[in-house]
Amino acid sequence: MISREGLSLDPVAAFIEPGHREYRERVRAFCREEFAGGRDPDGDAQARVRARELVGLMGSAGLFAPIAGGDVRGCLVAREVLAWWSPLADAVFALQALSATPALVAGRDPGGWAARAVAGDAMGAFAMTERGAGSDVASMTTRAVRDGDEYVLDGAKSLISNAGVADFYVVFAATDPDAGTRGISCFVVPGDADGFEFAGAQVMSAPHPLGELRFNGCRVGADAMLGDEGGGFRTGMATLDRLRPTVAAGACGMAGRALREAVLHASEREQFGRTLGSFQLVQEKLAESATELTAARLLTYRAAWEKDRGAPRITVEAAMAKAFATEAAQRIVDRAVQVLGGRGVLADHPVDRLYRAVRALRIYEGTTEIQHLIIGGGLVRDSGR
Repeated sequence: MISREGLSLDPVAAFIEPGHREYRERVRAFCREEFAGGRDPDGDAQARVRARELVGLMGSAGLFAPIAGGDVRGCLVAREVLAWWSPLADAVFALQALSATPALVAGRDPGGWAARAVAGDAMGAFAMTERGAGSDVASMTTRAVRDGDEYVLDGAKSLISNAGVADFYVVFAATDPDAGTRGISCFVVPGDADGFEFAGAQVMSAPHPLGELRFNGCRVGADAMLGDEGGGFRTGMATLDRLRPTVAAGACGMAGRALREAVLHASEREQFGRTLGSFQLVQEKLAESATELTAARLLTYRAAWEKDRGAPRITVEAAMAKAFATEAAQRIVDRAVQVLGGRGVLADHPVDRLYRAVRALRIYEGTTEIQHLIIGGGLVRDSGR
């Protein structure tokens, strides 16, 4: 089930095509070349430089192709492998998908930015969150006012991945503040637009470029809007609906690496005259982790399979996959730390880095609690059919 280089696709074989196996080998070959014997950079400044470098390298290797093709299962394969080797590389792939997919959903690509993102020629960012508007998107205060053939944006965004390093930003702003989510529109804003500025880094414990943005009379052409005026919320939710299973896949990749490290350590480490793996309590931890990981992957690939075979929405399936996989991954990584003991909390150990990286997955693109609301709401609505 788990080799030294990643998770086997055999447990999810019912949900994939032969091309996905071929693509996975390309991603693995890239990872062997870029990450074998290495580690993600330390510190925010290094992470920003490395993230931009990875965009170009991954684009040149053709790794972003599933994004352009709308191949959700391909994106799962990429994120599982990348997250196994490098949480930062996984984040780079995720952000290219998040910034390019809204153009695919809207059916137009202002400035050709999405195409450039898939080619690895431009780095993107997805700017929805604000200090006072996280899960409650309708409360966002960033405004976009029509002025002739332009829109003028004013406001601020917070906790934005790739802030300060992206070449373009998919920005959500209220064009009709009184209309709630129906008054939100979506714009593509170049990183060098007048009136736009990077307001500063927000440093995470795991290396990941994050920060705040400000819009002070930032002007963009009316043709920079993705979709119709007031349709931004639909565009954003459709994007997240498609990509939430990929967050689950990233979690599975991290969990799989942590479980592999725990199994290797348990097989080699001796205490009280025998290996740790011979103790039943250690076997129990490994068994729980392997079972949860398999269940998470099945939920994840099932959701993506539904989307790839033509389901218009996979809202509940994606929510189940993300909620279960990210929570399970947190438990699996934590158990791995426990099996590894002191080694598991050393800053240079892969499991310690995974422990810091995996936590954010339970929050971004909708917290676990929000996913539970989506699932429960779906059940209640379906009960009336």
